[in-house]
Amino acid sequence: MPITPFTVFLAALVTALATGLGAVPFLFGRSMSRRGLGLSNALAAGLMLAASLMLFYEGQVDSWPLVTLGAVLGGVFIMASRRFLRGRRDLHIGVLRGADALKALLIVGAMTIHSFTEGVGVGVSYGGGEELGVFITTAIAIHNIPEGLAISLVLVPRGMEVWKAGLWSIFSSLPQPFMAVPAFLFVEAFAPLLPVGLGFAAGAMIWMAARELIPEALDDAPPRLVYTMIVAATAAMLLFQYVLKLQ
Repeated sequence: MPITPFTVFLAALVTALATGLGAVPFLFGRSMSRRGLGLSNALAAGLMLAASLMLFYEGQVDSWPLVTLGAVLGGVFIMASRRFLRGRRDLHIGVLRGADALKALLIVGAMTIHSFTEGVGVGVSYGGGEELGVFITTAIAIHNIPEGLAISLVLVPRGMEVWKAGLWSIFSSLPQPFMAVPAFLFVEAFAPLLPVGLGFAAGAMIWMAARELIPEALDDAPPRLVYTMIVAATAAMLLFQYVLKLQ
């Protein structure tokens, strides 16, 4: 059966929908103390740092300079976005207002940037054949679940309904199906751009974790617990990614 652009679009759409599963754990409990909120921020930061390390690893295989350039650009982009959004007094996202809305928009924005590179990855992989495409699609879909959890960890404890957090998680991954098709059709043109895109997404997530999530976590929970959670989450996510690559 020949691979068509529609097949690639559907495959990438599945990876986007999988991101919404990250909100499922909150169906069994969503209330949190101040310490719990701090630890949820630490957990989200750890997941994002691990994802960023994996992006660096994947990008450096092709070009260290390009992935580093992309990381700098990604960090600058999120920093500039934060400064711009802080000037908006009417900023809101769902029930969130002010600083909570700003944090929500930044994390969704960082994950959305990441999704562009994942969409290109799906499209390029199908350019290498159906078997490779199915494998990469499955790996990215599974990988997207903890990314959806990272988003929900920021949104739900601040008052957003679980189903809306799931929809925002899916929204952050919608670039995947729309980027997968052109990447599949023009694989030779998109492949050289991947290192910059991977670095850009990594830089955005590292800035978000270091500048927003970790400082707030330290305000709400004891430093020892915060750093333990960050290290544990990062290690678990890296191990998870390693196991996926072994399959």
